[in-house]
Amino acid sequence: MLYFTRWKALGIILTALIVCLFAVPNFFPEATVKNWPLWAQRRLVLGLDLQGGSYLLLEVDSNYVKKDKLDQIRDDVRRTLREARIGYTGLATRGDAVEVRVKDSDVQAALGKLRDLSQPLGGLLGSSGQRSVEVTEAGGGLIRLTVPQAAINERIRQTIEQSIQIVERRVNQLGTVEPVIQRQGTDRILVQVPGLQDPTRLKQLLGKTAKMEFRMVDTSVSPEQAQQGQLPSDSELLMSASSPKVPYVVKKQVLVSGGDLTDAQTAFDPRTGEPVVSFKFNSAGSRKFAQATTENVGQPFAIVLDNEVISAPVIREPITGGQGQISGNFTVQSANDLAILLRAGALPAPLTVIEERTVGPGLGQDSIEKGKLAAYVGAIMVVVFMLLTYRLFGLFANIAVLVNVAMIFGLLSLLNATLTLPGIAGIVLTVGIAVDSNVLIYERIREELRGGRNAISAIDAGFKRALATILDSNITTFIAAAVLFYIGTGPVRGFAVTLGIGILTTVFTAFTLTRLIVAWWVRWKRPQTVPI
Repeated sequence: MLYFTRWKALGIILTALIVCLFAVPNFFPEATVKNWPLWAQRRLVLGLDLQGGSYLLLEVDSNYVKKDKLDQIRDDVRRTLREARIGYTGLATRGDAVEVRVKDSDVQAALGKLRDLSQPLGGLLGSSGQRSVEVTEAGGGLIRLTVPQAAINERIRQTIEQSIQIVERRVNQLGTVEPVIQRQGTDRILVQVPGLQDPTRLKQLLGKTAKMEFRMVDTSVSPEQAQQGQLPSDSELLMSASSPKVPYVVKKQVLVSGGDLTDAQTAFDPRTGEPVVSFKFNSAGSRKFAQATTENVGQPFAIVLDNEVISAPVIREPITGGQGQISGNFTVQSANDLAILLRAGALPAPLTVIEERTVGPGLGQDSIEKGKLAAYVGAIMVVVFMLLTYRLFGLFANIAVLVNVAMIFGLLSLLNATLTLPGIAGIVLTVGIAVDSNVLIYERIREELRGGRNAISAIDAGFKRALATILDSNITTFIAAAVLFYIGTGPVRGFAVTLGIGILTTVFTAFTLTRLIVAWWVRWKRPQTVPI
């Protein structure tokens, strides 16, 4: 156990040195580190509790999700019956069901077609036989399509997953560092953005569904006539997004949707110098936009965002390149925010802020200072204890612990991990675990010496026989850290990450690095006694 080849010893030293070097950027100002090579710019990111920031808890509008599901079923019923050439009346949504009435002679044919709209629910629910829609005959030619609660819950789950991805894209494009975005409960999303002290802009970005549509303006009636009740059935009255509010009569038919956008960027109008948003469609959107502008030259069309008209320009000529721009008295920031919303995509359902907290940097600095104090006091006590108890071998253990802590910070920096206050607690705990491994080895060496072995033989046997105990204790702790990581959220995960990384570095330093140091000492001194 005390024999190391030259290459093995070199490999151990280089591994420890390289990992420790990744911790170096944390000791330099960020402005200095930015001038270094990219691989050397990895740093620890301080969490919300250490550097302050914004905390938002968002809730998905479950009523909107249910209504959207029922509207989709109603549209599917209309399309299915028309394709099957089955006449119907009274198609409407009532409560949690969609109802439609057909002739008695067409009931069975209609039931057969409409039951094709019902699909098995995924996951465990699917294995129990539950379906997305229950189709029943209520008598008198009335067919009722009911959405069970299990299907609504599944739709909410899908909406949450999709919303998390879109929220993450929106927050990341703000330029913030390491935001925490995760699901909480069945219908909520937790958003933590370290370093962001003013959550107003964040709330504005996350509060918009960003559902963009391109529709034609209905010029057959004036907005005043529409406000007096003379509104065509295929049109609706919408207000402008800017103040003062201006009414527009807009057709309900959507020519092109925001889902066909592939890019949106802030630009400046070369004629006026005003900020605008330039956009680009995919191939399908380009084709639809070209057709719409070709057929409606000279007519105004509305760009609608979340049921508000942000611009209503007149089509001067066909737009066939799949590109265009949106102008609407934007500031640079509002144009940039709109571009972010369009690039990130539309939320499937509105999000409501139900809890909001702002953590000031002063509170975070106080946490850092107290965390440092706890770490220093704990480290000093451990160092003194090891020196008093094991003397020279205690010094070897302290060197290994110092390298261990440096390697933890190096690996956390390499992973761009977020360091939280519980993470600091995990590092302090790791120091104790690392020393505990050395204590096991040294006490085993003492037992071998009491058993009559000579110094070198006792040292060798101590490392060899303590290995199994060290591995057992650290593996069980690592399993506990893994469980905390997968089950826990937020601060619990931060603690689990630092503890898990600390376990790996502890096994390396307490057994491999300490053994290498002791092996060098044995080769140099050839001791007859062990100063332990």
